[in-house]
Amino acid sequence: MPLRWQEVALPLFVITVLIALKYLPLTAHLPLSRAAGVVAFGYAAFLALRLVQPEDGITIEGGWAELRPSLVEYFACYGAAALAAVLLFAVIFMSSAADTTQLIATYIAVLLLGAGAAGIGMVGLFTNTRWDNRQVTHRTAMGRETSLDWSEVRSVRPNWRGITITGTTGRITFSQFHGGASQLAKHAATRAMRNAETATKAFAA
Repeated sequence: MPLRWQEVALPLFVITVLIALKYLPLTAHLPLSRAAGVVAFGYAAFLALRLVQPEDGITIEGGWAELRPSLVEYFACYGAAALAAVLLFAVIFMSSAADTTQLIATYIAVLLLGAGAAGIGMVGLFTNTRWDNRQVTHRTAMGRETSLDWSEVRSVRPNWRGITITGTTGRITFSQFHGGASQLAKHAATRAMRNAETATKAFAA
């Protein structure tokens, strides 16, 4: 699946902000150059893993195809959690060597990384999306399941959370980083187009 503009703009924006903060007196003593380097390394790893993201879903029993978490999501989730743990360790055991500003900045980084890891896990690693010739189903990390018949699909649109399939009885959102996300998005778009054509012919008749 091609990169979306948000996937390019966000890391560039973060790196630019970190570099700009380096020249402010209040934050000049923080290790912002290292932080920018970490972001740049993480983005390079993201691009490399994005290239090997599977285009097709996994075929399972009963004629179903299923999305699976990709290496991008595993890297982002566990990498952020590991980095948060390292920073928290540094804050707890090395706080005497740092000033208040550094401690606050590190605590904020720990919270953001921890929240990011939890969010990626909830919407990426611990969800289940599968489909067959009749319907598409999605189960959240909390166990809530939504099913849409292909005959009721009306639109397929990308958004900040991923890709959303909208039907007459509900909607399903799945991560664009899942292995097979491209295949499901194309299949859903084709079904939506066919449904629209059928509705138009029925209305004309």
